[in-house]
Amino acid sequence: MEIGIVRPVDIEQEMKSSYLDYAMSVIVSRALPDVRDGLKPVQRRILYAMDGLGLHHNSPHKKSARIVGEVLGKYHPHGDAPVYEAMVRMAQDFSLRYVLIDGQGNFGSIDNDPPAAMRYTEARLAEIAGEMLGDIDKNTVAFVSNFDDSLKEPSVLPARLPDLLVNGSSGIAVGMATNIPPHNLGEVCDAIAYLIDNPQATTDELMEFIQGPDFPTAAVILGKEGIKNAYATGQGKVVIRAKTDVVSTKGGKRQIIVTELPYQVNKAALVEKIAGLVKGRKIAGIAEVRDESDREGMRLIVELKKEAQPQQVLNNLYKNTIIQSAFFINMVALVKGRPKVINLKEALTCYIDFRHEVITRRSQFELEKARNRAHILEGFRIALDNLEQVIRLIRQSETVDAACANLMTVFSLSQAQAQAILDMPLRRLAGLEREKIAQEYTGVVKDISYLEDLLANPRKILFLIKQDVGELKSKYGDKRRTLISEEEVTEFRQEDLVPHQRVIVTFSSQGFIKRIPASTYRLQRRGGRGVVGMVTREGISVSHILAADTHDNLLLFTVRGRVYCLKCYEIPGDSSRTARGIALVNLLPIDLKDKVTALLAVADFPSNEFLLMATKGGEIKKTSLAEFASIRRSGLIAMGLKNNDELVRARIVTDLDDVILVSQNGRAIKFKVKKLRTASRSSGGVRGIRLTDDCLVGMDTVFPDAYLLTVTERGFGKLTSVGSYPIQQRGGKGIQAHRVSAKTGKIVAARIVSQGEGYLVALSSVGNVECIPLRSVSVQSRKGRGVHIMALAEDDSIVSITTIAEDDSIVSITTIDV
Repeated sequence: MEIGIVRPVDIEQEMKSSYLDYAMSVIVSRALPDVRDGLKPVQRRILYAMDGLGLHHNSPHKKSARIVGEVLGKYHPHGDAPVYEAMVRMAQDFSLRYVLIDGQGNFGSIDNDPPAAMRYTEARLAEIAGEMLGDIDKNTVAFVSNFDDSLKEPSVLPARLPDLLVNGSSGIAVGMATNIPPHNLGEVCDAIAYLIDNPQATTDELMEFIQGPDFPTAAVILGKEGIKNAYATGQGKVVIRAKTDVVSTKGGKRQIIVTELPYQVNKAALVEKIAGLVKGRKIAGIAEVRDESDREGMRLIVELKKEAQPQQVLNNLYKNTIIQSAFFINMVALVKGRPKVINLKEALTCYIDFRHEVITRRSQFELEKARNRAHILEGFRIALDNLEQVIRLIRQSETVDAACANLMTVFSLSQAQAQAILDMPLRRLAGLEREKIAQEYTGVVKDISYLEDLLANPRKILFLIKQDVGELKSKYGDKRRTLISEEEVTEFRQEDLVPHQRVIVTFSSQGFIKRIPASTYRLQRRGGRGVVGMVTREGISVSHILAADTHDNLLLFTVRGRVYCLKCYEIPGDSSRTARGIALVNLLPIDLKDKVTALLAVADFPSNEFLLMATKGGEIKKTSLAEFASIRRSGLIAMGLKNNDELVRARIVTDLDDVILVSQNGRAIKFKVKKLRTASRSSGGVRGIRLTDDCLVGMDTVFPDAYLLTVTERGFGKLTSVGSYPIQQRGGKGIQAHRVSAKTGKIVAARIVSQGEGYLVALSSVGNVECIPLRSVSVQSRKGRGVHIMALAEDDSIVSITTIAEDDSIVSITTIDV
């Protein structure tokens, strides 16, 4: 293009052409590494400039500003900041697996602290960087002109070190990017040696040596599937998880100690993220997060609350923070000047081919040099064998040129030999020196023979490559840092993130459900009015209360004989004790005309247990619990009903149990479960107790030395020994269990309990909840009316009870409709 001449051009074509030129410049000259030495141009220029300054590993450090100036002025005419940034990264032991630059001063930290200004820091080449530059003066690589044609720079470094795999690389070009993880040097060297001997080796065979990426920050890689995919195709994903330990402190609390983080994770940002999640109540169970890292190593402390479960906290941290992160492998490099996605074998093969070329060029250079030296030494030998004649000939010559010509003519020497003789100092004429020349000649001839044989036998060059990588491994090899776990990556289920916690689930007559921690209800004395457990509105009252674990399956039985399943943790748990909760229809597709009459918490569904169900009319049915293991969202038929009967009770039983049924008028019958036949899930029941103007309100299993707890509408309760109830045939009228009257009201709930163990939680229709020790409830005969367990207002009544054992595990469940 002529300067000063304005020519009209098509802007579309110009944009295409200019952008393509820019894209290729970024791809080839900036962002992607060369497959041969694993370096980007700026990295290569930094190392070459430092080598030119003599900044080897055994030399004094030099100011970084001086080095950056050398790179800018001679080879890289761009900003000083990018050059210094690239130089700093090559000195960071948390960025590179094997640092190429030995920095002195502040070169940044894993907390993303910036390095000191280049005028303060100093640097020199690390010892291993010498392996990148060795033999560069032996015509091993091609040199090209620099930006202003004033100097030559290498197009690639000889790179005895397989840097592409050992230190990896990352960069974003135009339309493509690269992200190659670092690896263990010893493993890579072993794989190279194996591939030289076995050129047809598969990815699986190479993975016997290279287990996977080996990150400078260590941590743990989950599973090998992602590694294998990446090594086979050049693209894949590996999941890295921080190394953590759970320890107990003197105060009984537990801590999660993080000692290793995933690669490229900012520790300070991680601490801030965890603190933000705790503050926003996204993660429960964490009391404090602090960083105790020092020069001895990383130590991040996550202090847990006493009730916290470490594994659930860890699962939440894995899911919601970069304490577990994915590294996306995209092995893109320049192969013969063009970007290409390469797999593991191709990367190793390219290194072997390049080193073969380097050794070949080095051998050719050394052979030519040896031949030239042998030629000169041959001239020396001729001159020494004819020393007197040579001296006389030189003395008789008028000029140096004449002497050179005479030597060439008389002794048939080349110009180089004649000139070398003329340049030879007189001390070389001594007898000892003559012997040294003879010895040197013999050695040079041997070198020539060796180099000619080497160049004639490519397999011998491959043997040299094996020797080189063997020396690299013995000199610089170290132990693997990153552990590769057999645990494969799995998506966290919701229950993996929810801690086990004892909760109280309450359900209102109008279909509102909620859960709150069991610890919310404090222990009270018998006869108190309780605490407010749910604020009720006009027409809304509480009908069920249930103690459970957050991981339990909550089975909800309806009046029409259907059953629905809901994980306990799916019920919103941020409700206050007085909140009414969430409408059940927002969680399950229950027909608004249907009504929940029984709740049951089930941890699992063993085949040797049964679900015993009872109806308001006194019918019962036994069905294998395993038939309820997979309840679809829309529910299943739990029991076939007839004559407008209603399902009111459900209980887990075995064939070894005895069961007792209790009616609201105080009648009870006890019989053996094994006497009941096992029915299919959708079938109807058989008569359990004969009722007249009465209805069933309680069903429970009986165990030795147990007591039957009965509670009435007006807050009266009592315990009766189960020994007072003989075994009967099912279907009878039963015997009296509680003396009911207008004062006591009818029975609303009945439970089998251990006298003196655990607690009774009673729920009133206006939402008050009272928790009292079972030992405070009076033991009476079957005909007793009980004692006050809860004081009630005139318009209030008890609607439901539950019992909780001393260890907060659930003992039983009782529900009743208002």
